[in-house]
Amino acid sequence: MVDPFEFIDYWQAAGWQKFLRVFWFFFFFEFTRYVLIDFIVLFFYFIKRKIYRGDWEEARRRLYREQPLVSVIVPGKNEGRHLFKLVKSLAEQTYRNFELIVVDDGSDDQTAWIGRDLEQNGLIDLFISNKVRGGKASGANAALSFARGKYIVHLDADCSFDRDAIEEVILPFYYDEKIGAVGGNLEVRNHQESLATSLQAIEYLKVILTGRLVTSTLGIYRIISGAFGAFRADIIHRIGGWDIGPGLDGDITVKIRKLGYKVHFQPSAHGLTSVPNSFAKLTKQRLRWDKSIIRFRLRKHRDIFYPNEQFRFSNFFSSLENLTYNVFMNIKWYIYFIDILFNFGGLLKFIIPMNILLYSMANFIQFAAIIFIVQKPEEKRRLFIYLPLMVLYTGFYLRIVRSVAHFKELFFYSSYKDPWNPYKSSRMAKQLGL
Repeated sequence: MVDPFEFIDYWQAAGWQKFLRVFWFFFFFEFTRYVLIDFIVLFFYFIKRKIYRGDWEEARRRLYREQPLVSVIVPGKNEGRHLFKLVKSLAEQTYRNFELIVVDDGSDDQTAWIGRDLEQNGLIDLFISNKVRGGKASGANAALSFARGKYIVHLDADCSFDRDAIEEVILPFYYDEKIGAVGGNLEVRNHQESLATSLQAIEYLKVILTGRLVTSTLGIYRIISGAFGAFRADIIHRIGGWDIGPGLDGDITVKIRKLGYKVHFQPSAHGLTSVPNSFAKLTKQRLRWDKSIIRFRLRKHRDIFYPNEQFRFSNFFSSLENLTYNVFMNIKWYIYFIDILFNFGGLLKFIIPMNILLYSMANFIQFAAIIFIVQKPEEKRRLFIYLPLMVLYTGFYLRIVRSVAHFKELFFYSSYKDPWNPYKSSRMAKQLGL
C-alpha cells in the first residue's frame, strides 16, 4: 500500500498537465457529463418548474374536470404473490376513474387462481389468463385490446405506488398536448436486503431520478419504463402496441418520438420496485437489458440517424447520446485502460488510489444533491456508506457486464435466444426484424 505522504507528494510534484493526461477520461467524459451538465440542467429545471407552477396547477384542474378513464394494465408471468399488494396500492389512489386489467402470461404458479379470485371480489376489473406464454409484449397487447381508457398506464406487478401516483403520471398530458408518453419515478423497495440491492438503490436514484430528469429537461428522454409508464391510448393503437424483445419499453418510446410526440419524466409520480437481491441474478437481468441498445438503437431504429422527411434533431441527439455513453465510451474506457497500463504502468500505485478518490468524490457530490430532491431523504442517508463501492460497481462490474452483452448481441444476436421470451415469439421477431 502506498504511503499517504508519498501519494500526496507525488501528485503535488506531477503538476496539473500530467494530472489531466492521466485522468482525461474522468474529467472530459465522466465528470463533465454526469456532474457538471447534470447540475446545470437540474438548476434550470427547478427554475422552470417554479416559473410555470401556475400552468401545472391549471393542468390539474383540467384533469379533474375531464376525469378521463385510465386503463391500468399489468402483464406478467408467475406474479401471483405480488397481485394483492399491487391491488391494495392501487385501491388507495387519489385518482379513482381507472380500470385494472391483469394478464397472466402462461404462469405455472397460483397466478390464475389468485387473479380470478381478485376479479370475482371486484378488486380487478378484468383478469386474462393465457394458457400458452407469448411474452410480456404479447401480454401487454392482450390487455390493450380490452382497454377502454383514454390513457394506458403500464405497470409491473411487483411494484407499489404512492397514493397520488396515477394522478401524477397522467397530469403531464394536460400540461402539454404534444406529450405522448410519461415515465414514472421508481426507487428500490428492498434496498436493505443485501449489498447488491443497496448498490442498485443508489444506481436507481442516479440513473432514474437524476438521469431521466436531466434527459427529459433536455428533450432527449428515451425510455418510458415498463414498470411504471403512461401512454396516450390513441398513440399506442396507432403504432400497433408493443413489439417483442428485451428493451421493449425503450423500443416503444423511440416509436412514439418518431411520430413527433414528446416524452416526459414525472419525478412526482413515485413508486417502489423490488430488484435482484444477488449479483448472479442482477448479472442475468443486466445482460438482457444491455442487449437492447444494440438490437434497437443500432439495428431496428438506425433510421433515426438518416436525413429523411421524418428526421428530428432531438431524436438523433437522444440516440447518439445513448450510444455514445453506453457503447462508444464503454469501448473508449478499455482504450484508456490500455493507455494507462502501457504509458504509466509503473505508477499504478499512485494512479489507482487517485482514480478511486476522484470517482468517490463525484459520487458523493451527486448523492448529496440527490438528497435535496428525493422523497424521504432520511431513509436514503444510510446509503452514503456504500458510495465508495460504487466505483467498483459502476466502473468495473456493470461495465464488464455491459461489454459482454454488447458483444454477444452485436455478433451473435443472442437476445433472440433469451428464454425471457418464448422461442417461437423470438424466432418470428427475428424473421420480421423486430
